[in-house]
Amino acid sequence: MLIVFLFIAYVMGKDSLYMEEYFNVADIFGENVFNDTVMQERLPKKTYQKLKQTILAGEELDLETADVIAHEMKEWAIEKGATHYTHWFQPLTGITAEKHDSFISAPLPSGKVLMSFSGKELIKGEPDASSFPSGGLRATFEARGYTAWDPTSPAFVRQDAAGATLCIPTAFCSYTGEALDQKTPLLRSMEVVSEQAIRLLRLFGNTTSKRVIPSVGAEQEYFLIDREMYLARKDLMYTGRTLFGAMPPKGQEMDDHYFGTIPERIAGYMHDVNIELWKLGVSSKTQHNEVAPAQHELAPIYAQCNVAVDHNQIIMETLRKVANRHGLQCLLHEKPFAGVNGSGKHDNWSLVTDDGINLFEPGKSPHENIQFLLILCLVLKAVDRHADLLRESASDVGNDHRLGGNEAPPAIVSVYLGEQLEDVLTQLISTGTATKSKKGEKLATGVRTLPDFRKDATDRNRTSPFAFTGNKFEFRMVGSQDSVGEPNVVLNTIMAEALCEACDELEKAEDFDVAVHDMIKKLATDHQRIVFNGNGYGEEWIEEAKKRGLPSIHSFVEAIPALTTDATVAMFEKFKVFSKVELESRAEIEYEQYIKSINIEARTMIDMASKQIIPAVISYATELGLSIGTIADACPEADVSTQKELLINVSNYLKEVKEALVALREINEKAYTMNSSSCEKANYYHDQVVKAMDALRAPVDALEMIVDKDSWPMPSYGDMIFEV
Repeated sequence: MLIVFLFIAYVMGKDSLYMEEYFNVADIFGENVFNDTVMQERLPKKTYQKLKQTILAGEELDLETADVIAHEMKEWAIEKGATHYTHWFQPLTGITAEKHDSFISAPLPSGKVLMSFSGKELIKGEPDASSFPSGGLRATFEARGYTAWDPTSPAFVRQDAAGATLCIPTAFCSYTGEALDQKTPLLRSMEVVSEQAIRLLRLFGNTTSKRVIPSVGAEQEYFLIDREMYLARKDLMYTGRTLFGAMPPKGQEMDDHYFGTIPERIAGYMHDVNIELWKLGVSSKTQHNEVAPAQHELAPIYAQCNVAVDHNQIIMETLRKVANRHGLQCLLHEKPFAGVNGSGKHDNWSLVTDDGINLFEPGKSPHENIQFLLILCLVLKAVDRHADLLRESASDVGNDHRLGGNEAPPAIVSVYLGEQLEDVLTQLISTGTATKSKKGEKLATGVRTLPDFRKDATDRNRTSPFAFTGNKFEFRMVGSQDSVGEPNVVLNTIMAEALCEACDELEKAEDFDVAVHDMIKKLATDHQRIVFNGNGYGEEWIEEAKKRGLPSIHSFVEAIPALTTDATVAMFEKFKVFSKVELESRAEIEYEQYIKSINIEARTMIDMASKQIIPAVISYATELGLSIGTIADACPEADVSTQKELLINVSNYLKEVKEALVALREINEKAYTMNSSSCEKANYYHDQVVKAMDALRAPVDALEMIVDKDSWPMPSYGDMIFEV
């Protein structure tokens, strides 16, 4: 009887444990976020109203109110297990930064400590800014910097191996007020695009909307490989990408990984990622296998622009952190494996009023929606005028390996509108009036048990860098490891400029309807060159783009000057998003980033070739030579021509490796010691060092294909992308 009882208890216990794995997402979503619901529950009514006024109207928060908020935020965080707080910000290093301070105060005479957190500590922090890149804005010895609370992005408690930490999203600026981060210019750009969009809405008779908010959804692509293999690759550890590596017999040709069944190990990882994100209020919505083996994607639901940027940083941090728990390594580099599909970050951008009107919603009859047509044409104007700047906003060292390839958007910026809107645009240009919109048709399935589908009046174009996708624009050029802050700063500001110029003209018009009609026709005519619905991968598009006068920028180094053109400086200074000094500093930082990144890559190649690859190949060649001698001694009649041929090939490639290694070492040393401007130095790295790196890689990859696998000193592509 006892045995039966114990067995029942065991089974029930197992079932209970099993059932505990299931949960209701709604129960945990946002549980670690100091969100509006929590604030309403914990803050006095007057304090809550003042904070909401600050958030909605941008009014300054007084210290007395901040003290009350800080106290309740601290108490809430402590209940979540928090011992420390940090101002969580995004400097120009590409990663988030934080300095942790505990809640404890100075010990009392009794030896006890109190847990305290003041309004002053909430609103402003003073981290050492000397080690963050400033592009010459400040001297190294000028250490002071300020972090300022962004109350529009809620604080959250992050729980990990270090315990629990209250994270306060903040902006980061220098002692003299210049922006040293991604957040400050982003908030500035959101304000100016809202101001100008409201001007236009008022002209169209909208008196109810008070703000226009950029809405963003950033899709995140990434690779997962086994962590032990990652640790066996110095190039991945130091640079984020493989500097050597031959393609395996199978890559992504069969398209069998895309949307395929998610492997159990990966599904377990995604499960834990989702739980972490949901607790932090990040609306992780979609997950699936991407095109390349070992490549995946996570997409959240749209959020207010600055919140979406913060959430994307949280997503990247979480992807990396959870991977380690599962014995995996998350790779966010745009091109971790040459010849394999790279990773991007599609930035879905729209403009939405505070009362829920999407300015990019065409409606059922776009040709009759005058407000939409005007806004659409203003987007075309903005993108056409600042195509170089938009291209620059998606540029980084890693993206150079991705953009322009046949698995990513072309390096030439163009806009995809689809058949329906392109037809409307054509009507406007040719006749001055659009009288009809193409309608979707029924798509018959041919199966009686299945319903017929309503076919959209337009398709999607995955080769377009900037595509209209129903009620938003999808900027597809952004790199997978980049902050989406910079692209959205550019999108918001160039749109603000276009809106401002339109309003300046329309506000003076005697007949508004006629003026709008004429403006739409002129904009459509002047900027139709930016519209391209065809195959962006084709060589014919490159030639066509030249004829249209569209900028073709092939590299990060070529893109950087767009930051400091007269047109760029004039626009950003007009709307007080960036000063000329801030733009020049950002250009300098980007040149420095390129120089340092390529230098690290070159030095890593030199290290790997010298210490791993050449010794391994010599050992293999020696064994091969000994085996030839052994066979010849044992059996003179045996044919060893195959072995001799292999030895000759190995020796010849080894010579090429040595020569290329010497050349790379000399060229990189010359580049490193150059006494010239950052621009000149960066261009030399791009033109000479990268070329020398390619020359070294070619014979090494050839050797990997003929050297015995057991003799090769590092995991192969096949090992990493198929054995996970």
